[in-house]
Amino acid sequence: MKLTILGCYSATPRTFTNPTSQVLEINNHIFLIDCGEGTQVELRRNKIRFSRIKHIFISHLHGDHFFGLIGLVSTFNLLNRDVPLHIHGPKGIKEAITLQLKLSNSWTDYLIHFHELTSSDSEVVYEDDTICVTTIPLQHRIYCNGFLFQEKPGDRKLLINKVLRYNIDKAYYRSIKKGKDVVLDDGTIVPNKELTGPPKPVQSYAYCSDTKYDEEKVSQINNVTVLYHESTFLESHKHLCQKTGHSSAIEAATIAKKANVGTLILGHYSTRYDNIKLFKDEAKTVFDQVEVADDGKVFQF
Repeated sequence: MKLTILGCYSATPRTFTNPTSQVLEINNHIFLIDCGEGTQVELRRNKIRFSRIKHIFISHLHGDHFFGLIGLVSTFNLLNRDVPLHIHGPKGIKEAITLQLKLSNSWTDYLIHFHELTSSDSEVVYEDDTICVTTIPLQHRIYCNGFLFQEKPGDRKLLINKVLRYNIDKAYYRSIKKGKDVVLDDGTIVPNKELTGPPKPVQSYAYCSDTKYDEEKVSQINNVTVLYHESTFLESHKHLCQKTGHSSAIEAATIAKKANVGTLILGHYSTRYDNIKLFKDEAKTVFDQVEVADDGKVFQF
């Protein structure tokens, strides 16, 4: 699992920081999560192939999370994209994008599938044989969702030495890795646990963009491998959290501790602060496994 931070600052772009956008690479998928201004430039800077992005997840319709989307959609067309694009986001995102395409007479030659979200409850928004993506309802000033990306358990590990000992035909290897027992020619049943080891541990990533402190999501993100949680303010400005629908670094760390996550990544910093290390320092007073996001930073898990 690889996470590339394209932007992780709140409000407006600056010459040296970008608003929210990131790329998650998991189980051969490349998912774009949020798309603030400058996203396509940062995709190029980080050498991420546009053609591999088939699903874009937008948390909410504040500009610093989706104003880069129309530019990216248009660039895809200029590059002769022919693969369908799926955009998952709040109701209204289809109107916002298609109106701009209409007024600029820039209709795409590739298909765009909009998956508009309205539910206040968690729901599955994408699923295949290897991964499941569900929404994480968040408490912000407007309708907003985070996203939980969960790997599905893979095949069990074949213990080839034990398989050979029983002289089992290769035709059964696939079913053995799927967890099936084996019946030998003499009728003996060989339990699967004798022939295989446990599958590779699954990983999960929870993305919680703009949200005030809210413990309701703790049960859903419990024990995730990595949690990205917004931390717009330090304690000196904690009084602004409730009014703006944001969290402090300590509040993000408290959620991480209650959910027993593996690693917490902080982001969405207010641009009033000059040193993001301060966010880590405050969060670590509550939760030890803390990292700070920064534009261009790559995390491998």
